[in-house]
Amino acid sequence: MLRVLSCITVEHSLPHLIFAIVICVLGSMLSMRLFTRVRRSQGLQKTNWLFLSGFVGGSTIWTTHFIAMLGYQTPVANGYEPTLTLLSLFAAVATTMIGFAIASIAQNSALIGAGGVIVGLGIAVMHYVGIAGYEIEGRLDWQTSYVVASLVLAGLFGAVATNRVCRPITRFCRHGAALSLILAIVLTHFTGMAGLTILPDTTVAAPAEIISDGIMTGLVSAVMIIILALGASTYIIDMQSTQAAVERYRHLSLHDPLTNLANRAAFNEHLSALVNKPKDMTANIAVLSFDLDRFKEINDVHGHAAGDTVLRAVAERLSRIMQNGQFVARVGGDEFVAVMCDYFRSDAKGLAQRMLDEIARPIEWNTVGSSIGISTYPGQADTLDDLLSQADIAMYRAKSTATNSICFYEPSMDQAARERNALASEMREGLARGEFELFYQQQNDTVTRGIVGLEVLLRWRHPARGYISPVEFIPIAEKTGFIIELGEWVLRAACAEAATWKNPLRIAVNVAPQQLGDNRLPQIVHQILLETGLPAARLEIEITESGIIADHQHALQAIRRLKALGVKVAMDDYGTGYSSLSTLQSFPFDKIKIDRAFVDGVVTNKQSAAIVRSTLILAASLDIPVLAEGVENEDHIDFLRREGCLQVQGFLFGKPGPRSGIEAIVNGEVPAVQQETVLAPVVKKSAVA
Repeated sequence: MLRVLSCITVEHSLPHLIFAIVICVLGSMLSMRLFTRVRRSQGLQKTNWLFLSGFVGGSTIWTTHFIAMLGYQTPVANGYEPTLTLLSLFAAVATTMIGFAIASIAQNSALIGAGGVIVGLGIAVMHYVGIAGYEIEGRLDWQTSYVVASLVLAGLFGAVATNRVCRPITRFCRHGAALSLILAIVLTHFTGMAGLTILPDTTVAAPAEIISDGIMTGLVSAVMIIILALGASTYIIDMQSTQAAVERYRHLSLHDPLTNLANRAAFNEHLSALVNKPKDMTANIAVLSFDLDRFKEINDVHGHAAGDTVLRAVAERLSRIMQNGQFVARVGGDEFVAVMCDYFRSDAKGLAQRMLDEIARPIEWNTVGSSIGISTYPGQADTLDDLLSQADIAMYRAKSTATNSICFYEPSMDQAARERNALASEMREGLARGEFELFYQQQNDTVTRGIVGLEVLLRWRHPARGYISPVEFIPIAEKTGFIIELGEWVLRAACAEAATWKNPLRIAVNVAPQQLGDNRLPQIVHQILLETGLPAARLEIEITESGIIADHQHALQAIRRLKALGVKVAMDDYGTGYSSLSTLQSFPFDKIKIDRAFVDGVVTNKQSAAIVRSTLILAASLDIPVLAEGVENEDHIDFLRREGCLQVQGFLFGKPGPRSGIEAIVNGEVPAVQQETVLAPVVKKSAVA
């Protein structure tokens, strides 16, 4: 160690050392950042990034070495033999590219480390080839122990560098990779030089054709400046392009593709910011909830294209009348929510009346109306969910009064809440009485149209009310916590039925956020698989993004434990949340399910098509299969097939039906394409159903 320190401080000039270190630090940081792009890229783009990262990395190694050599103080005249000097540059670039290539395609730590070892040993090869071209009037005497130590240090820190890049992205891993490469270069050079002793010998003459120190200084400086400038500019341009794409994708994720209004995620974000923003004690927030009367009639009589035209017209009119401090969003099919801050009661009623006037203006196919419910904050609401719920309650009261009515929320309207509590009690009794049953919907291959799996959906056949929509009972189950018991019943019943099928199709079962948050979920799934005998590979758990946002670490651990059982995990309703991009980077999903809201408009709406296309491209780059929901016609499946989507689900192939409707398919009696499924009531899918 003392010999190495002596070599650095005594035998090298300080200005050259500083210059070499600056080049080494800048070049190493840039090289490892470029290498991260190699890991994330595919195809020709991967090759381009590999060439650039290897070229910059090799040039960094080479220039660091020769700048340090230019500062190496010797008692005899010296120079550099051209052929070996250029060969050392080629060796540095080639070995760095090869090492990065192996580390970029490897999936296990051993191969990733092996790629790093090649990069490290390439540093040593460049060093000793460069020294071989170092011409002096004397002889070079080597101490073997230092040479061996330099090789070990090169391989060790090279392996650490690539391993740090390939770990989950953290600040330590990102900077640790560059630091490891810096140490590999610096320690290899100075440990090797510590083992070198120059013995002057007047009988040894330097060759006539050598590169002098002055020429070498200019050559090395020019090469490194050009390489660093090229690499940095390329990286910056790509980073800016990526950032622009992310911002564009975020915009698409936060806006409704049909109307270009803000969607539910954007509205929640905006409302949360208003509530949490410091304000004067007299400031208030009003939430206005409304939907369109007679909208279903327009869809039924004139078709969905007419309904889309009505929604776009209404959205455009509402956007036009919004003023400072006012915000409107489309949060469902024909459901809208507006918010205004710093209002008086008359102001909120005035905005509601202006919206009603705009909605009531004639539209091409028909005239629609609305009724608006208003809730206020601060008021009786304790949470944002309460605030929105109160606005909905007020809206339903307004709708029961007359068309184009405006109603403010009052506590007496909470009769509906009492009815929900009664329904919650009936749910528990209904589960015990066997009133719940499983329905199934096909999941099909876009090319062969054959069935690749079945999604399990939950239905409640109430003895008095008939089928109750999951949209009505699932939110109640979630709010009361009954969803955990109900969800476990669905999992057990679905696995038990699927285990009896002769045709071993995969089943997909929705898991609610509360279930995912339950520490016992992986254990419950494991127990159910053992009890029913269903192979784990036939079970696919579907989770929504809302189920993982609250506690990323807990959700990640639960998903990993499920995958360790052999169960597949799919992300449901992709595109409806604004953090989906970062979610896919963090969680090991086996499948992405594109929400039906985007599929419905892929043929007629550019924004829907852009979101679906972007999702397919992103999933392909991450090697994650995609299933598109809501496929209702041949135009949908043609678009999805062209864009590379391999699996679909929707009414084109059949509506959800009970076990009796899929008996022939699951027992292999007839081809899947001939099966006519039993039609079920058309309802929106919930977190479990």
